[in-house]
Amino acid sequence: MSTAAQVFEGGFADAVLGSQQIFRGLMDAMAKPGLIVAVPELVAAPAPLTPVMASIAVTLFDHDATVWCDKSIASSEEAIGWLKFHTGLELVSEPAGAQFALVREIAAMPSFEIFARGTAEYPDRSTTIIMQVEGFDGSTTLTLNGPGIKDTQQFAPSRLPRMFIDQWAANRAAFPRGVDLVFAGRDTLAALPRTTRVATKED
Repeated sequence: MSTAAQVFEGGFADAVLGSQQIFRGLMDAMAKPGLIVAVPELVAAPAPLTPVMASIAVTLFDHDATVWCDKSIASSEEAIGWLKFHTGLELVSEPAGAQFALVREIAAMPSFEIFARGTAEYPDRSTTIIMQVEGFDGSTTLTLNGPGIKDTQQFAPSRLPRMFIDQWAANRAAFPRGVDLVFAGRDTLAALPRTTRVATKED
């Protein structure tokens, strides 16, 4: 497929229905941290974007959205062209200026404190970080509790940022400021809002 075809094709077949399905999944995931939500494969975006990450992007981004992409995504002319064509987003070079971030190389991503974390008056002026993972059967099991969780919830994404427990503790301590996380799997998604308390299973 030509570069032009990759850029212009592969969006939602039905823009309204597709975005509604993904938005409902995101809202369920945010309301119930650690819940694994199945989502349909609704778009076909150029690599390294996966269908789920791209579907989330098309649902959440518009021409007012400021978005930071990690190097692996930003260096793909096809991926960036696809995102711009289907969402109209504004790319930013600094994580602190982003409403959203797309991260493929989780091990190399900046620490949470580098992203926008809002202010006490406007905590919503923060970054939602969308991270690409293989799935939710990783080697490190997290124990979650807090709003939206009855007792505790076990959560094991395939990849986590470096020093995740320490980073998340600092993020939660800044509440109401802080980042929120969305995990984009192969055909599922999950989320960790800043209100969630996280520990390793052994803690």
